[in-house]
Amino acid sequence: MDMKKQTSLTRFMVSVINEMEAEQRFGTAHVYEATLRALTGFVGGGEIFFGALTPAWLKRFETHLRNRQRQWNTISTYLRMLRATYNRAVTQGLLTYVPHLFGGVYTGVKRERKLSLPARTMHLLIYAPPRQPLSAEVEESREWLRLMFQLQGMPFVDLAHLHHTDLDTNKRILSCHRQKTGTSLEISLPLSVMKWIEEHRNADESASPYLLNILSGTAEGAKAYEEYQQKLRRLNRNLKTLARIQGVDARISSYTARHTWATLAKHCGIPEGLICDALGHTSVKTTETYLKSFDNKSLSKANSKVIEVVKRAVTV
Repeated sequence: MDMKKQTSLTRFMVSVINEMEAEQRFGTAHVYEATLRALTGFVGGGEIFFGALTPAWLKRFETHLRNRQRQWNTISTYLRMLRATYNRAVTQGLLTYVPHLFGGVYTGVKRERKLSLPARTMHLLIYAPPRQPLSAEVEESREWLRLMFQLQGMPFVDLAHLHHTDLDTNKRILSCHRQKTGTSLEISLPLSVMKWIEEHRNADESASPYLLNILSGTAEGAKAYEEYQQKLRRLNRNLKTLARIQGVDARISSYTARHTWATLAKHCGIPEGLICDALGHTSVKTTETYLKSFDNKSLSKANSKVIEVVKRAVTV
């Protein structure tokens, strides 16, 4: 056997994770860590060598994950992270490239779960009076969900990292960059949204760089990443509680606002080039550019139209 293939996969992946953490790419490092846990769980612990990677071994790993009720997109993520690790080792001259090694396993993206909601259901969640008193924490999460929807389906990660400098109060415009892709985005704020932000923004700009009171602004590096993850987990937990209280029998999460906005925009007849039918990550290129080519006035009109559809929705 090629001695190069005796290189430890587990040790190499740990080094990749450490490198990513040093570059403050904590989200990607987290995915690699999850992949490594899945791999060690498959073999029952211990060290794994690159020489173990064969089409048959990879297929057994895929079957192992499926037997444990992992969704296809999760399986694909693990296999793509493993493939990226393999390719990195090849690039570094540690391995001899084997063509089509990953050809027999799934590395695509499936739309396994509908993440958008009908207008009436979204109305129940973000506009209708609560059917019972909400805790302060659930009420706050409801406000974040409503705000994400009103900001053209802004992801929670972008909402949490909005800076004071992103807001032009006079023009009522948010100018920000996507955390995931770095893509710039301008959002014209409806007057009601602008008033809400003004009432709820961090008052002391010297204490925190962030516009909204989601992140402390004092944590750095890995601690900042973990703080965000804690906030995200709490949001999703509270949104599940909100859905139960409002009688919504659907999976609700931080993605709900984004996917619902896009789906309702399509139903309103807004051009697909504006909203992109593949909002569910059909491709990275689409995710980066689905709003990019339209001027701010067109986006503002589209956003107002979608918001009104939900505001006027009749619930039963």
